[in-house]
Amino acid sequence: MDGLKVCQNLFWLKGSGKFNLYGLSVAYLSGRHLSDGQQFGTYTQDDVDALRAIAEDPGIFDLFLTNEWPSGVTNRASTSDLPHGFLDSPGSDSTIAELAAEIKPRYHIAGTKGIFYAREPYSNVDAVHVTRFLGLASVANKEKQKFIHAISPTPASTMSAVEISTKPLNTTLSPYTYADQTVFAKEATKRPSDSDADSQYWRYDVSQKRQKYGAGDGDRLCFKFVSSGSCPRGDKCNFQHDENAREQSLRGVCFDFLNKGRCERGPNCNFKHSLQDEGESYSHKKRGSENASNRSRECWFCLSSPNIESHLIVSIGEYFYCALAKGPLVQDHILIIPVEHLPNTVLLPPETEIELGRFQNSLKSYYKNQGKSVVFFEWVSKRSTHANLQAIPVPSSRAAAVQDIFNLAAEKLGFKFVALRKNENSDGRKVLRTQFDKNFSFFYVELPDGTIFSHLVEENERFPAQFGREMTNLHYCTTGPGLSRPLGSSEDERAQGSPS
Repeated sequence: MDGLKVCQNLFWLKGSGKFNLYGLSVAYLSGRHLSDGQQFGTYTQDDVDALRAIAEDPGIFDLFLTNEWPSGVTNRASTSDLPHGFLDSPGSDSTIAELAAEIKPRYHIAGTKGIFYAREPYSNVDAVHVTRFLGLASVANKEKQKFIHAISPTPASTMSAVEISTKPLNTTLSPYTYADQTVFAKEATKRPSDSDADSQYWRYDVSQKRQKYGAGDGDRLCFKFVSSGSCPRGDKCNFQHDENAREQSLRGVCFDFLNKGRCERGPNCNFKHSLQDEGESYSHKKRGSENASNRSRECWFCLSSPNIESHLIVSIGEYFYCALAKGPLVQDHILIIPVEHLPNTVLLPPETEIELGRFQNSLKSYYKNQGKSVVFFEWVSKRSTHANLQAIPVPSSRAAAVQDIFNLAAEKLGFKFVALRKNENSDGRKVLRTQFDKNFSFFYVELPDGTIFSHLVEENERFPAQFGREMTNLHYCTTGPGLSRPLGSSEDERAQGSPS
């Protein structure tokens, strides 16, 4: 699933998808609808379309989890069951209603209205089973409405046809085919079996040739095939089942860009608007993809790895996540780690710097409340596997001494740092990118005053891989107690949190 197992029985979900939980088939849509100004906690049209593709799969979904309530869910419901002061908005989403009508889950659970509501079961169009909607209140709310609700569903896959089709006496008609929603009702109940071929898979307004594949006007990709690798229509599908397009999609290329050669969402799109690795053959790309997958499974910093220490994770963003160091120098020693499997943070696209800056600023504020400043450093080795930018707090009263310690250590090793100072007209990390050479190892540190010290390690130069840790460790050895280790500790690098 597109998410992360935090610990036993606790999962963090992102985007949309499906998974199996103790035999129960679960679909989910995480976040609110993407709108102007929002960057995090949102879902995109791609997430919605992926769910619509999932809805075509055989079988019944036991659970559908969403943040937003579906618009119109109280239509045809008993007014006596409505919570006091209930309103259909804000916190309701028409897209969620459309998906609920298409997925037809046995249970639909949502939570953003902040009230508890257990609707009577309602029947579904073109399905024999009923759906039960549950809205959960906010945790520990003052009104003491239920924010936890226990159910004990039997997986639909193990139930008999009679059990599945049983309808309670208080079952109502579907709220999503209400009289004042006739337009939506037609769209929500339209299935791929309809005779109109152009109704398939929801979003194909193509007016120009696809740039990648040189097909004629009107040629379109099958979203179901591109997103999942299969299509229930098979040879009868009116749209292209293109393996190359699927490979590009797996590499993060935007479906609209593949299908139309453009994407109207522009910078709001979370996917790539360029074709990846076009110079490689298909078989070579496939092998590269398999090798990358194997590396991710073996790397303890990849979120998809079974070896990841998920209990150490503090926060997860779009491009980076924060985790406590497995072998900390001091309390609150934090690593900022790219989500993508890359050897250093300098290789990431420039647009990721915004999120990195937010993580750094949040850590600075956190440390400041404790009377501390922070030192950020990264060792970029040619042998590095998965990057980590280390953040180590130092007492604010001794922050000025950090620069002297690094300069003295550099002098002892026979080199001088290149200093890059942040100001209104320059960005230290932007300048850092211009100095970076992937053929050489590289070390840089951001001092508490914002100055960045960098050093390009020459081919035959002896440079200690644990230089950053030793310098900050030395600072603690000379300024007071902590969890520091002796200078030159030989503890295993992996336990220290370094992937070098």
